[in-house]
Amino acid sequence: MKINQLSKLTNVLSKTIRYYEDIGLIPKASRHSNGYREYSLVDVDSLIFIRRCRELQIPIEQIKILIQVQTDKTSSCREVDLLIEQQLEKVRETINELSLLEKTLHTLVKSCSNDIVGECEILKNLKQETH
Repeated sequence: MKINQLSKLTNVLSKTIRYYEDIGLIPKASRHSNGYREYSLVDVDSLIFIRRCRELQIPIEQIKILIQVQTDKTSSCREVDLLIEQQLEKVRETINELSLLEKTLHTLVKSCSNDIVGECEILKNLKQETH
């Protein structure tokens, strides 16, 4: 199949597919005599896997590891477990940071009841250092 068909089947943009080839995340596609890339069902499976990993915000270097460990079907999946646990911890840290951000913004919104910029408590608060 051609790249546009692969793109539609996997919901991955053609330019992203080419990028993944360039960085070695997926193998370079074979080419027809006219220069068009030719993809297989294996490529569909690979791209769906990669897309799912990216949806989980797994970094590309970690996805490379997840792809590589699949070459030995009998090996321990401890590395996979650890990688996913680390990603979960990153997500939890982000949630905590966003929660603090939400509280700060909420406090700012509630801090000003003035209608004049010169008396705006939000702007005054933003000019102060926080510790």
